[in-house]
Amino acid sequence: MTLEEALSSIAAREPVVRAFATLAGNHAEPCAGPLHGMPIAVKDVFDTADLPTAYGSPIWVGHRPRADAAAVALARAAGAVILGKTVTTEFASYTPGATTNPHDSARTPGGSSSGSAAAVAAGMAQAAFGTQTAGSIIRPAAYCGVVGFKPSFGAISRAGMKALAESFDCAGTFGRSVADAARLAAVAAARPELWPWPDGSESPVIGLCRTDWWDSAEPAQQQATEAAARGLEASGLRVVDLPPLGVAWVNERQSQAIAWDTARAFAWECAAYPDLLSPKFQAICARGLALSSEEHALVWQDLHRAQGAVAALFARCDVLVTPSAPGEAPLGLTATGPPTFNRLWSVFGGPCLSVPFGQGASGMPLGVQLVGPKGQDLLVLRLGARLQALIC
Repeated sequence: MTLEEALSSIAAREPVVRAFATLAGNHAEPCAGPLHGMPIAVKDVFDTADLPTAYGSPIWVGHRPRADAAAVALARAAGAVILGKTVTTEFASYTPGATTNPHDSARTPGGSSSGSAAAVAAGMAQAAFGTQTAGSIIRPAAYCGVVGFKPSFGAISRAGMKALAESFDCAGTFGRSVADAARLAAVAAARPELWPWPDGSESPVIGLCRTDWWDSAEPAQQQATEAAARGLEASGLRVVDLPPLGVAWVNERQSQAIAWDTARAFAWECAAYPDLLSPKFQAICARGLALSSEEHALVWQDLHRAQGAVAALFARCDVLVTPSAPGEAPLGLTATGPPTFNRLWSVFGGPCLSVPFGQGASGMPLGVQLVGPKGQDLLVLRLGARLQALIC
């Protein structure tokens, strides 16, 4: 995608999609490098020296950081062209911004990386940065019909990124293809082996993981997930059917752990500008402060048990195939959809990749998620490209 193509799409589609919080007024000649000329968008929780950074909150409107976040600086130095800052939910939590789904403006684009997913889906950027605490990359990628990549926890530096919950927050990327998402992630993580991919002859064993929440998935989502596994099997890979994990409680436990972190990370905002925080955000912070240290320790005891249950799966397979979301993007713009099928994997900390696969009952895109062990980012990306090729 050229810069001119991206700008043309922005002019045509931004008035309805509303993916951007701020657009860059001019574009300097990009540096030479592996991202030379790639038009990208940046979620507005990453600091940028040349654009305002408001973190999705009226408290920070007009804030101008002195420096780029580390991921942005690396992308810029590699030749990426920063188109602007994309809309995020309030502090990357639950209260949505103005962004609509590019496939149906009456539906949510997902969150919290709403604008980043929508910008890529609408052809307004070739790739974009996002973040995930529970499901904020994988879910909007699925709802908007693009690729979303959450790398292994800590793979991309969070320096200069406003964190919602230090225990889980992960920087990641969106792309129109797995290759685009991998290309940006490789630069941001300073891991050139992630793109371009070296030749490989691995034949990973695929685990079809329906999870403890399978019954909450729409029939079309169930069918897409099983079809993806069958497609990989037909391509020559071995697929094993995995039983439920028995950790349905993990979603509530992660929600508690996030609240604990959030209440402490946003102590200043809560004290100085409580009236400018949404009721949802105030409730998260209140919940976190209400937890005792003993209760927090028990929460993490359970989360460690969940991590162990996931690790045990990888004794039987190399990569999991599982739903990206319960189904297609819900109608309405007041919520961003549930992270039902994302929290467990964010707790585990391994790489997750959502690949567009199939359509829901209303013709909206669906996504299938690949999950790997920590550190196996390259394997997940290569397998994602293989899955994407099945439907291209």
